Amino acid sequence: MAVLIDPPLWPAHGTTWSHLISDTSIEELHAFADANRVPRRGFDLDHYDVPASRHHELVAAGAVSVDAHALVRRLLASGLRVPAKDRHPRGYSAES
Repeated sequence: MAVLIDPPLWPAHGTTWSHLISDTSIEELHAFADANRVPRRGFDLDHYDVPASRHHELVAAGAVSVDAHALVRRLLASGLRVPAKDRHPRGYSAES
């Protein structure tokens, strides 16, 4: 029962990005993100993408820092992982 964040390892848009997940529920994830002003546009079906500049702030707010492999294992174990085949095509915006 935690919100987890991996290290900012994923390059895009001139920075690196972390993934923020809940191993309990999407509602918990959205509540944590809302409380910490993480924009909904960063939500990608089962996680938020957050820039490296926010990593330490989100850990200080209570997100548990784990390595990327542990994050994926916890997301899979939670049953919240959205498989690649069910993901939207590139360029799609959930807010469209």
